[in-house]
Amino acid sequence: MDGVLLKRKAQKHVYIALNKPRGIVSTTEPAERQSVVRYMNYPERIYPIGRLDKDSEGLLLLTNDGDIVNRLLRARYGHEKEYLVRVDKDITEDFVEEMETGVKILGQITLPCKVRTIDKRLFRITLTQGLNRQIRRMCEALGYNVVRLERIRILNISLGNLTPGSWRYLTVKEMKQLEELLLKSEAQANTQDDVAQPVWIEDEE
Repeated sequence: MDGVLLKRKAQKHVYIALNKPRGIVSTTEPAERQSVVRYMNYPERIYPIGRLDKDSEGLLLLTNDGDIVNRLLRARYGHEKEYLVRVDKDITEDFVEEMETGVKILGQITLPCKVRTIDKRLFRITLTQGLNRQIRRMCEALGYNVVRLERIRILNISLGNLTPGSWRYLTVKEMKQLEELLLKSEAQANTQDDVAQPVWIEDEE
C-alpha cells in the first residue's frame, strides 16, 4: 500500500535437541518418508544442524536459526562431538592408540581424538572433525565393524536422559554457554595465521 510501511513480524528462533532413533534420515527433503522433519512434525519450519547417519542414533540439534547453523558447521572451529561406539570384537590397546593418533580414511589422516574404553567392546570417542561416516570408516580401517553408534554430546549440549524419539528445547543456560563456546572458538580461529576460506563439515556419523 502506498505510503504505508509494513513490518514483518520477527521470527522467534527455536533450538531443539532430539534423540534421533535409528532409521530416521537427517534431511529436510519432502520426498524422504523417513526424514527427521517429517518424523518430528514440528509446527514451524526447522532443519537439522549437520547430519547423523541413518544407522546411527542419538543427539541431533534442530533449529530455524540459520546463523547458528553456519557457525556450528564450520569445521575449522574444531567443535567437539562425543559418541558411544560398540564394535564387533574386543578392543585392544593398539586400536585405541591408532584411533587417537589418526587413521587414514578418504585419502587423509584423521585429526587426533580422545578415546576412552568403557568395556571390552564399547568405547567413548570425542572428535573435532566430521568426515563422512568418520567413526565407521576409522573402525573398518582397523578391522572392526561398528555395531551401534550413538552421539551423546555436541559441545556443551548433552543427550542426557532423552529417550529415543523424544526431544526438548535447549535451556537459556545451555544457549548462553553455547554462545560463549562459539565466540571462543571463532576468536581462536581468527588469530591463526591460516585465513583460508572456512571448510564446512560434510557429514556426521
